[in-house]
Amino acid sequence: MKSLRNSVQLIGRLGKDPEVKTFGDKKKASFSIATTDAYKNAKGEKVEDTQWHNIVIWGSLAGVAEKYLKKGQEVCVEGKLVHRDYESGGVKKFITEINVNDLLMLGGKQ
Repeated sequence: MKSLRNSVQLIGRLGKDPEVKTFGDKKKASFSIATTDAYKNAKGEKVEDTQWHNIVIWGSLAGVAEKYLKKGQEVCVEGKLVHRDYESGGVKKFITEINVNDLLMLGGKQ
């Protein structure tokens, strides 16, 4: 049985085309996806809450992302949360990413 520790699944739409970089013989694709929840507030008004998620895909699956994924396309990703930090201009910054193990393209052709 696959471990559920540090496991996340999201369905959302790409905010931009994947950005692909090559490191030797290994590819890395990165992009963001938006997930939106809709609900009615106390006044009965529809409210939409959109969250943005940083997605990172390595290896042959990055090649699939590079070839087939485009801005606005709906995808389902499964992977793990990774937190990292870096320094920019003397300021420490923190980022959370989802390192993808599995990718499913949804919604048919665009």
